[in-house]
Amino acid sequence: MAIEFNLPEAIATQQSAALMVAEHMMRPVSRHFDEHEHDIPWDFINGLWPVMRANPMFGAGESKPKNGDSGDKPKRTPIGNMTMIHLIEALSWGDAGIYLAAPGGGLGAAAIAAAGTTEQKQRFLARFRESEKPVWGSMAMTESQAGSDTSAIRTTAVRAGDEWVLNGEKIYCTAGRLSLEESAGLVVVWATIDPKAGRAGMRAFVVEAGTPGMKVAKLEHKLGIRASDTAAIVFTDCRIPLSNVLGSTEVVTAEQAAQPGGPKGFQGAMKTFDATRPAVAASALGITRATLELLHAKLLEAGYELRSDVPYHDMSAVERDFLDLEAQHRAAWLLTQKAAWLMDMGEPNTVEASVCKVKAGEAATLITQKAVEMLGPLGYSRELLIEKWMRDAKINDIFEGTGQINRLIIARRILGFSSRELK
Repeated sequence: MAIEFNLPEAIATQQSAALMVAEHMMRPVSRHFDEHEHDIPWDFINGLWPVMRANPMFGAGESKPKNGDSGDKPKRTPIGNMTMIHLIEALSWGDAGIYLAAPGGGLGAAAIAAAGTTEQKQRFLARFRESEKPVWGSMAMTESQAGSDTSAIRTTAVRAGDEWVLNGEKIYCTAGRLSLEESAGLVVVWATIDPKAGRAGMRAFVVEAGTPGMKVAKLEHKLGIRASDTAAIVFTDCRIPLSNVLGSTEVVTAEQAAQPGGPKGFQGAMKTFDATRPAVAASALGITRATLELLHAKLLEAGYELRSDVPYHDMSAVERDFLDLEAQHRAAWLLTQKAAWLMDMGEPNTVEASVCKVKAGEAATLITQKAVEMLGPLGYSRELLIEKWMRDAKINDIFEGTGQINRLIIARRILGFSSRELK
């Protein structure tokens, strides 16, 4: 049986539309939003929102039940995640920062889809399909003393009657301002219900925009993806309904949570990243493809040959470098597609999600830096977008789990070690 590498028509059609958006709505304003960091790309957002609402992978984090379905168990879209990574790659080819400002459920909806009950999914995710105005979802996990080490999170959630009371401060929340100040969105907040229990005490809580006691305290100034707002959010006696916690409130070990039918707390919500890490990888590879295309054009314009039909030792240094960069890009893209495909098939993909995220983040950083080097003064100048793409690319090696943390995840899974045994 032959292996088919052609895109299904359903994906190819949507990818073509995304590339048109990227070329005509994103690239022309890319430099403007890089230089005006906290401006919001409303033309792009308002133009894209009707499309995002109609696409369940972007809009709500899960498939929309079809007519006749009970709604209790949405039907799986066989190519949903594959479609998602192709669209993200295309939009990031246009501009990765503007792509991150796109409306939709984002990380918040992904967490609800991964760990929420049927009732929570229906209650919270409906807004991403039904709102006439753009709406966003975000996640608040990182703290000043708790980056990759989630066990060090100090934001607390204390039960008070039929409510949870949140106190603490979160930093580096992507789309935090858009979720909480510019729309009727939501943020999924990671807090501890038992500080002594470490990760076992961590839970994710859904906090809706407009909830008293929550405010956006600061917007970060960043190296890249500057069209995307990155916020610090403060919670001061912020009260939310008891039903807004994702997963069980029972403090359990990872081993107990892994048992069939076992209570899902921290481990359940962490499944969010199995879906979102391939998305981050796809965004990195959109930047990478843009870089390679422009680098290729400029090298040809300068009179360099770029042959692929001669022995490696007969190539020039420029040819060898360029082909090595292309190989890095293609390897990362194949790994990303595998991780997305496994999720579409309903198969575990934790290792593959981390592998593709590591490879794509590393490849994007390497390729954009090398492109700046190969183009010399032109690459370092602001005449081209390549220097911007180099700045945009680095974040993909950092957020959604740093390269180092994802390597630990891969090693633990392959070797069978727990987080306590392999740090």
